[in-house]
Amino acid sequence: MIVSGQKPLAEILESLKGYQKVFLVGCGECAAACKTGGEAELKEMQALLEGQGKTVLGFCMPDAPCVASQIKSALAKNMPLLRQAEAMLVLACGLGAQSVKDNDRLGLAVYPALDTIFGAVMDAQGNFYEKCSLCGECVLGITAGICPVTLCSKGLLNGPCGGMDRGKCETDKEKDCAWVLIYRALEKTGKLSQIKEARPAKDYAKANKPHKLLMVKTESR
Repeated sequence: MIVSGQKPLAEILESLKGYQKVFLVGCGECAAACKTGGEAELKEMQALLEGQGKTVLGFCMPDAPCVASQIKSALAKNMPLLRQAEAMLVLACGLGAQSVKDNDRLGLAVYPALDTIFGAVMDAQGNFYEKCSLCGECVLGITAGICPVTLCSKGLLNGPCGGMDRGKCETDKEKDCAWVLIYRALEKTGKLSQIKEARPAKDYAKANKPHKLLMVKTESR
């Protein structure tokens, strides 16, 4: 789940400066769950823009605009409106916004309406929690499923720092120390001996960007 937040209206209007006719693109998955890019938010954005004198020609909301096949299909169904548009405003994460741009056959100006904040898990009550940093070298198998790269303020891999106090982080006394949580979880499962094994420094080269994963082999030329 990618968590996003709406940009200030002033920033959105500044990006659309010089464009009168706008088409909106939402997201039926992550942004809809965050209440930043679902149908209700698209209609709200339409009203806001029209209140500022813009012409909103319409909107589409593929389940996942970050998936090329879905955004291509959604745009194709709205081609008559898109041919009249000057710009598209995307109510999705940065991945969705870039996917819209990559799959727009008309070459329209594409702008994001949202800020992408973090990857998260969602609990049963609908709250979002960041638990993974997408670091490229997962350690969950040796830390009882608790990520110290994300949950430790210092990203430590070999236990708590000297500032830990009664199970709390020195940067925030309301925040549990990730390594205390890991210790308790390992103890509960009888794997506490794992905490004594020294871990090498993290290979940050695995987090170098941009990543790519080619699922279809292309012929070399």
